[in-house]
Amino acid sequence: MLGNMWRHLFRSRKVTISRPRTLAAARPTARAIPDPAPAPVVSLAEIGDRFHRFVLGLPAPESSDLSATELATLKRLELLSTRFDMRSLPRLPTVLPQLLRTLKNDNAAGGELAKLVGRDPLMVGEVMRVTSSVFYRSAQPITSLQHAVVLLGQDGLRRVLTQHVMKPILQANAGALGHVAGERLWDHAERCAHACAWLGRSSGCDAFEAYLAGIICHTGTGAVVRLLDQLMPTEAEAEAPSLSSGFLSACSQLAARLSLQASQHWELPPRVIEAMTECQAPPTPEGSALGRTLAVADTLAIAQLLGEHDQLAPDLDLSHSWPDILPQALLMRCQQDLRRQFPLEKKHA
Repeated sequence: MLGNMWRHLFRSRKVTISRPRTLAAARPTARAIPDPAPAPVVSLAEIGDRFHRFVLGLPAPESSDLSATELATLKRLELLSTRFDMRSLPRLPTVLPQLLRTLKNDNAAGGELAKLVGRDPLMVGEVMRVTSSVFYRSAQPITSLQHAVVLLGQDGLRRVLTQHVMKPILQANAGALGHVAGERLWDHAERCAHACAWLGRSSGCDAFEAYLAGIICHTGTGAVVRLLDQLMPTEAEAEAPSLSSGFLSACSQLAARLSLQASQHWELPPRVIEAMTECQAPPTPEGSALGRTLAVADTLAIAQLLGEHDQLAPDLDLSHSWPDILPQALLMRCQQDLRRQFPLEKKHA
């Protein structure tokens, strides 16, 4: 259905997604000295471009320049984005901000957490469902919400909040025609959250804030798909080739702004909002610890996901890509950890 949306929107001919280009290895000479920090096979900008094409089901670019149709579409997207009602986003549990603050206290009592969870029926249902699963099943039947919360523990409750509450919110955000996009954005969110929390341990970041930032950092991409849905009935019939890199780059910048607005609308922790603000531009050494960590984790997660789907070399080394942001050895270990946590066995069409 997503492919039909693009064909309707731009009246382009159907094409097949091409595999990423591979670059021939340089022929070594007898006197050649290996470069200790070789350049990546593809640039960070191209990795981002491939990610958005993968998420949106688009073919490889034929041009980097925007066409007249794309320029007109961007103007309409910008106009729609200024009118985008954040209240149309799937809701977060109203108790979530308070629960997040309580979860920062390692000594928070099970009764206090259960009282907060009990104020939201959706969260109650998810906590009881998860604790009734085979993984959590105990010798004694679960008789109360407090019993379930204690059984989960704080780490388990954090996973329920992110995986079982945020997942449907992020997937629904892409709209009916963006189902495939929503699934792929969630796959990225899992990897980004894992990488952000992993790197954050060495950067002094709060573990749960880092995980949460990784989960929601591409919320705006789903919103952009919804905005494109609104353009479908009235788009001009001018035929266009596969979408240019410039068009997707502009959509990515718009998505970053909408992601920030969503985090503000949801009243997420201040450091998460600060990181989302900084991620609208490349990371700098002067940025916040969480902002730098999130920007790098986002790209590492993208590379991991594309590698799993044969859209990028699965062993691509990006550890040297941010020499002034995070240590190379740390980034190398993070990529290795991502490959262990998300092996190549699961692929999507």
